[in-house]
Amino acid sequence: MAIEVHIDVDGSPVHVGTLHPAARGPAVAFEYERAWLARPDAFAIDPTALPLQPGAQHGAALFGALQDCGPDRWGRVLIERAVRKKVLEQRPFRDIDYVLALDDASRIGALRFRNPDGPFLAATTGRLPPVVRLAALLRATDAIHRDSETAADLRFLLGEGSPLGGARPKSAVVLPDGALAIAKLRKPDDTRDIAAGEVLALSLAATAGIHTAAHQLVSVGRSHAALITRFDRRGPERLPFLSAASLVGTTERDGGSYLAIAEAIRRFGDDVHAELSQLWRRMVFSLLVGNCDDHLRNHGFLMHNPGRWSLSPAYDINPVPELDRGQGHQTPLSEGSTDFSIEHALAIAELFRLSPAKAKLILREVATAVDRWQQVGKRLRLPAATLASYASAFANPCRDEAKRLLGTA
Repeated sequence: MAIEVHIDVDGSPVHVGTLHPAARGPAVAFEYERAWLARPDAFAIDPTALPLQPGAQHGAALFGALQDCGPDRWGRVLIERAVRKKVLEQRPFRDIDYVLALDDASRIGALRFRNPDGPFLAATTGRLPPVVRLAALLRATDAIHRDSETAADLRFLLGEGSPLGGARPKSAVVLPDGALAIAKLRKPDDTRDIAAGEVLALSLAATAGIHTAAHQLVSVGRSHAALITRFDRRGPERLPFLSAASLVGTTERDGGSYLAIAEAIRRFGDDVHAELSQLWRRMVFSLLVGNCDDHLRNHGFLMHNPGRWSLSPAYDINPVPELDRGQGHQTPLSEGSTDFSIEHALAIAELFRLSPAKAKLILREVATAVDRWQQVGKRLRLPAATLASYASAFANPCRDEAKRLLGTA
């Protein structure tokens, strides 16, 4: 089976190359189209795994850039349930099958897939739900968690709701202004308001000088949903996206380090100096807010200029209270290190092209912003009980260490 890989250029799909998955098993091969290689604006869709060169390139598993287009745990659960209830006919047994099961209109990034001379996969109704349908989406996702979903629930979530990456329930939605967004919903067994914590963290990040995805917190019944505006869209234009895992070239979800991301920026970045400084700022912010949803697929890159990659707006920042901190993941600051201290972050700042004075200045700006977490939470109108549930995420050892190093303890 051959699968054509296309990318929209100036509003029209262009055939970039062809993927040849093995009939069984994870092995794949990819070959760029000669016409694509001849274009002056051609670029490698995965610069680490698929350099821009003629001939077939083989992989033991699906290449990172293509894997980034697919669902994570939540989407895979929906697809597997849909097969079980005969909403979908083909049983997915390869990573590419999960990618192709997603709605073409809302798939992450700019890559599009089709069988030769066929329609783009998967084509659904094309009617993504407006944000006013969040309550219906929540009811359907609750049914999934209770294992009581109907075929109609699955058609809704797989079609109009289009499952995206991530471990938690989420859906593509359309905002009142027509922009595409991701709605992140609660799970029935949540012990705290996860959406409120994420929007609080993103709001703090924005005041700390971090370029963040546009975000808002909305009420859905007695709970909240976090609405994150899609940054891989500019009007109808699809922007190429790569996770940091793909740009670094790690195949492990929890592999890599911040220094590995920095090295990828030095190789493939657009504005290297600014990107390295921004990455270090994000690293210390993550430490100061107790972010335990910090793996390389939660750092992303967008391509604004052919072949050069820039950090995407920050997303998926989740402060985790002390009792739950062991359940998450933190990206090591440097390869093989388990030192998650501010002192270690300062020690490696020069590898991000920061002088000691500049690093201290950034740390001070970030720490000052994080210190205002309660005021920002009140501005978001979070209940006192919700703010209290996150207190130990912000009162963490790194925050105390930053105060000591900055002389503000």
